[in-house]
Amino acid sequence: MRQLSELDASFLYLESETTPMHIGGIYLFDAREQKSPLAYSAFVAYLRSRLHVVPVFRQCLKEIPLRLGRPYWIDDPNFSIERHLAYVNLGEQGRKDSLMTLASKILEEPLKRDRPLWHITFVDGFRLDDDDPDSQGFALIVKLHHAAIDAFSGEDIIGNLLEYSPDPRPIHAPRPWQPRPGPSEERVMLQAGANILRTPLQFTALAVNAAEATARGLVQKQLRKLPLPFPLFSAPHSPFNRQITANRQIVSTSVDLSRLKAIKATLGDVTLNDVVLGLCAEALRRYSAEQGADTERSLVAMTPISVRSNSLRRATGNQMSAMLLDLATNEPDPALRIRRIHWNAVASEPYREAIAADRLTELLPSTMLALSARLYSELQIAQRYQPAFNLPITNVPGPQVPLYLQGARLVQQYNTAPLFDSLGLVIVAVSYQGQLTINFTLCPDVVADGDSLQRHVTESLGAIEEAARDLGPEAELDEASGSSNQTLTDDMLSVLEGVVRKALQRFRA
Repeated sequence: MRQLSELDASFLYLESETTPMHIGGIYLFDAREQKSPLAYSAFVAYLRSRLHVVPVFRQCLKEIPLRLGRPYWIDDPNFSIERHLAYVNLGEQGRKDSLMTLASKILEEPLKRDRPLWHITFVDGFRLDDDDPDSQGFALIVKLHHAAIDAFSGEDIIGNLLEYSPDPRPIHAPRPWQPRPGPSEERVMLQAGANILRTPLQFTALAVNAAEATARGLVQKQLRKLPLPFPLFSAPHSPFNRQITANRQIVSTSVDLSRLKAIKATLGDVTLNDVVLGLCAEALRRYSAEQGADTERSLVAMTPISVRSNSLRRATGNQMSAMLLDLATNEPDPALRIRRIHWNAVASEPYREAIAADRLTELLPSTMLALSARLYSELQIAQRYQPAFNLPITNVPGPQVPLYLQGARLVQQYNTAPLFDSLGLVIVAVSYQGQLTINFTLCPDVVADGDSLQRHVTESLGAIEEAARDLGPEAELDEASGSSNQTLTDDMLSVLEGVVRKALQRFRA
């Protein structure tokens, strides 16, 4: 059996009726070149023959009594693929908007915990072109729990299930598989006891590190009472940071990857990821302005950083850290903003600290992480005070060669990520075959007029291209104006922090 990491387990404990914690995907396949469309029964047989490449598809959770430890992945002794599949025929309603509406409803439902945490809906009767009744195809609506995968490993799983050749692979009989016996209750309790004995040592290290942060926080709290120009190290209020409901909407739009690469070449020392973040930032700025929101303060995004090792790579689990990134949306020039995002991402102190941020989940129990998040939600911290960040943005590089399923070519994919209370919008950008698809998963009860985000992305790309030509690669960036301004308060904090650090060093000694 394999125990979930603290980060993996936290996604289980964060889940509620209004916040299902699964990653979603909608995959559209073109079947026009096939003699006959792929039958649902053939898809089931194909998937059954490929289960061995994704072991987590046949693993379920083994909970620890009284939550004395994190759950384990064990082989499901009652595994049945039929429990994870569904069939829908859109019939005369086989248009894209009907598919997206169906997907939104399916993705609102949490996965059932009494079986492996995935589900696929096969959608038949789908037309790729609403105006062409002969543009036959089919779609897959996929749900994979965030406890089992992250956005990066999710792309790996889909890549393993699909084919790289238009020639259909013969569907062989599935490989023999017998579930390994699950652990006895005695072994589970012994393992939980061993984990409890190790916990005090972990908490000792955590407590010393947390003392510095706590002391600094107390100093900041007192200094806020003084009439000093204190810069708030927190995200501004935005239209996205309100209490969410269970309703979901998926808004997606695609742009040519070549246009983004051209912007990167024009601006010089930036990355393609900076350009993607800059495009999202400009679209969000335009949306906020249209909604009458304050654009004077910069939005803050939470962006994952993959810490997945290429040499020790496994296709499941969450192997990532995260950083809070200033999107510089208070910068009116969209090309200069990309420069600022680049500096914020690679040269600023928050980035250097983010590389080791995953240590927090090694030391802090997942139950405490979940409790903190629940309190953050239930006390409405984001609404009454300031949100920790405004939204998550994930950019996942996908394959640039076509993928197939039994001869049907994958022509488009849309990806979704979980929403969380006080976070009514999340962005997942995925590239495939020269296209970048920007996917907005949103709660329509929080993010009004979400469909306008498509228009904002299109207009933003044109504005960035024009601004990049005017700015050029030689323009210098004023680094100080792109980051939080240094003030007298910061200097005072630095001195007091040094005193606290010396005291803690004497305590360690």
